[in-house]
Amino acid sequence: MGDIPHIILKDGSSMPRIINGMWQMAGGHGKVNYKNSLSDMLDYVNSGLNCFDMADHYGPAEDIYGELKTQMKNEDNDRKVTGFTKWFPRPGNMSLENVRTFIHSSLIRTKSEFIDLLQFHWWDYDDDRYLNAAQSLKQLQMEGLINSIGVTNFDTIRLKQIVESGVDVVTSQVSYSVIDRRARGKMTDYCKDNDIYMIGYGVVLGGLLSEKFLGVPEPSTIALNTWSLSKYKDYINRWGDWNLFQDLLEVLQRIGLKHSVSLTLIAMKYVLQQDMIGAIIVGCRFGIHQHIDENKRLFTFNLDDEDIEKIDNIVFKGDCMLGWSEPGDEFR
Repeated sequence: MGDIPHIILKDGSSMPRIINGMWQMAGGHGKVNYKNSLSDMLDYVNSGLNCFDMADHYGPAEDIYGELKTQMKNEDNDRKVTGFTKWFPRPGNMSLENVRTFIHSSLIRTKSEFIDLLQFHWWDYDDDRYLNAAQSLKQLQMEGLINSIGVTNFDTIRLKQIVESGVDVVTSQVSYSVIDRRARGKMTDYCKDNDIYMIGYGVVLGGLLSEKFLGVPEPSTIALNTWSLSKYKDYINRWGDWNLFQDLLEVLQRIGLKHSVSLTLIAMKYVLQQDMIGAIIVGCRFGIHQHIDENKRLFTFNLDDEDIEKIDNIVFKGDCMLGWSEPGDEFR
């Protein structure tokens, strides 16, 4: 199926169009088996799926990524591996030295000389020290500790403030799926004007966008036994209801049959073909399940205008803003 396509960010860095998500290591998805997880991650890298998205609070994610790099070095495996991490600071002093301490911790855990892409989150917009934090990140970038700077879960107004403060933001990570279109308006327009690519997560709604949930009764709270399923079932409730969701799954399945792929891949491809979406994150349960061959099939087909129209016709029967107005509103 060939190599994974990449795009070039405005700072010259290369980013693959599909990224392995590691939020599932934060908890709520079963116990993490270090040995099996490491083995799976190596399989992903050797298959060409070599970019991992993690965060300072995703349990052992940064540590296992660091072990992956060590194992590859010990085995003389010269395949490239890329780590995108996120920094979720608690409110406080965002001085250069304080921020340096946080970044240094990630460098140690990931066994890296620099962070490939540091994605920055902020909890409270009433506390405008996110601007101080961004300036500290800019300085650490100048020192060579950070290669590229991105943001995650920011709205358009605050992203614009950070960019206008002189920080070279190259990516904006946002929730984006067939039913979650919050990033399609102001965020997309601003990103287009400023050459910032969006990275979409939540593209398969924690696994709910799959044949497994087609033609079945609405799952109980107990049946939603992972954080992902519970979180994204709430998104479905905000968008519409289970009956409408079943209609959507049927449409996606029919389009999948046309392209000889799963309905999950249709949902993924829909997001990947959206304007200014540079990459999508697909969550991985390393040590439990592998989806290497399935994920690589994402690049064997494209949706045509008729496919997209059929998806939009059903999706727009619900609230594609999910009761919010901008990306990241659910965190504040």
